Amino acid sequence: MSIPGVPNSAHAVVADGAGRIPPLLGDGHGHYRVHILGNSGSGKTTTGTALAALLGVPFIPMDTLLYNPGWVRASGDEFRARLRAALDSDARGWVADGNYTKTAGRMAFEEATDIIWLDPPLYVYFPRLLLRTFLGLFRLVPPCSPGCFESPMQVFFSRKSIVWWCVSNHWNTRRRNAARMELIGIEAGSDVAGRKMRRFGGWGTDVKEWLRDVAAMLRSKKD
Repeated sequence: MSIPGVPNSAHAVVADGAGRIPPLLGDGHGHYRVHILGNSGSGKTTTGTALAALLGVPFIPMDTLLYNPGWVRASGDEFRARLRAALDSDARGWVADGNYTKTAGRMAFEEATDIIWLDPPLYVYFPRLLLRTFLGLFRLVPPCSPGCFESPMQVFFSRKSIVWWCVSNHWNTRRRNAARMELIGIEAGSDVAGRKMRRFGGWGTDVKEWLRDVAAMLRSKKD
């Protein structure tokens, strides 16, 4: 069974001698294209930045490609062209964060060798998002895209607020990605040839351990 619009992987998931699946699949030739999914505030940028540094590939936050200064959205064609150029910028691969799978982000989803779903409990990541949003009001942290600062009115009194979006979209994001896991989950997806998606929940310890496993895998390949 295949998920519509997602090609089957060119290689099967191969476990090591101990039956363990490698922390990243890659394309079998040392190239890694990783798409990180998750709700707003779930840790995509933090995880993506760390992973890209380990792999030595570009980190592509899709928000910066979609939003021009002042929260002006790029057109569909412009967003697609920007993302296409970013994905093609380094032959070694990329790490992209952001959903947008109904628009240009579908390219990253389809072309990824690995898909990472960050799914911590809402009570874990919502306080982090509130803190980041509060600091953003005073411009103490960078915005999600250059020139896209939020005002108190946008944060507290708009349905487009990142705070409101985080709460209202949590369960929709979970349902959507749970359905994807049933199809292409790395261990038990029904599309065996297309298995490439992992889920990380909890408080973040599992993500840290996974990043350590990625680092160890990369070191072993150099030895």
